[in-house]
Amino acid sequence: MLFDPENPINKLCAEGMMAEGEADPEKAANLFQQAWHEATEAVEKLTAAHYLARHQNNVADKLKWDEIALSFALSISGEEIKSVFPSLYLNIGKCHEDLGNFAKAFENYLSASNFTQYLPDDGFGNMLKAGINKGIERVQPNVG
Repeated sequence: MLFDPENPINKLCAEGMMAEGEADPEKAANLFQQAWHEATEAVEKLTAAHYLARHQNNVADKLKWDEIALSFALSISGEEIKSVFPSLYLNIGKCHEDLGNFAKAFENYLSASNFTQYLPDDGFGNMLKAGINKGIERVQPNVG
């Protein structure tokens, strides 16, 4: 997906990532929350929700924000958006796995796997593919 570094929401999220790197999670969370409130377009809402999910105190809240991010991603048309689905479905799958919902976890890991051809062939893409495959391997024995 194309990333516009001049977009104000992307700038806020980048500042939030910098705050994370500086070990200031409260500042990061506040920047991501600000991005959410200022976002007006689906791709902006998707981005802000994705980062907000990372700063939740429990798995259920993380799942809620990951699902919000996914709902915005699903509302966006075009080929470029397809590269975000592996990460979104992986995150949702992991939340369901952590909550003991193995059938839903498996379903989401499989959905993530269905979009891996849109990932870049680089370290990030390979990391996501490995995470998806490991998730499938972990939960498949628990799915009846």
